[in-house]
Amino acid sequence: MSRATLASLLHERLGLALPPVALALADEPPAGVARAAGRVPSACAFWRQAEHGVFYASAEDHLGCPIGAMVMGFDLPASAMQELMGLVQQMCAIGYVQQEEVPHIPKFGRPARGIVYGPLAQFPVEPDVVLLWATPRQAMLLQEAVGAVQWAEHPEGALFGRPACGALPTAVARGTTTVSVGCMGMRTYTEIPDDRCLVAIPGGSLPALSETLARTHAANEEMRQFYLSQKARFA
Repeated sequence: MSRATLASLLHERLGLALPPVALALADEPPAGVARAAGRVPSACAFWRQAEHGVFYASAEDHLGCPIGAMVMGFDLPASAMQELMGLVQQMCAIGYVQQEEVPHIPKFGRPARGIVYGPLAQFPVEPDVVLLWATPRQAMLLQEAVGAVQWAEHPEGALFGRPACGALPTAVARGTTTVSVGCMGMRTYTEIPDDRCLVAIPGGSLPALSETLARTHAANEEMRQFYLSQKARFA
């Protein structure tokens, strides 16, 4: 199945308001892919730009948010590392994070010099991860479709909090679709509506998604009809 067809399927089955976007770690832009127009305040800001077209952003383009740059796996220059340490200290001082949490913040283990971003429907290379902005209901259907809510296989669950960008390497490392409730930085920089959460789908999960999503959609519709009939009995 083509990426354009999969993007259309996700839109139809889930009723997405915004297009799914894809990311791929890369050392240089693929042929015909333009470079980002400039730096942005955060890595997550690139996610919203990716809704409108394919582009390549270098590691330097991500340094507006040193935490996001670290999570994306980039080697930080001394100045950015100093800024990162200062920001972390500030977060700890106000109680936003605890010092013992810091070493456990997820990050991509495969270093690259940049990232290709773009709409899934137009993405020119194999994505490492696909991102969706989903309502809780849409996230429910997607998590069921990829098997991330099966108690026998995933007793620890896959809900993620701050920093929101940490959901990306977490999804790739676990090979499991990860839902993030986001963080204040993500919600400020992306201006995403408060009723949306972030869903990160590892690229390896995409081939089977068309079949499982259709099956999950049908099963949930059948259960909905059952619950409606049960509800009517108590009206």
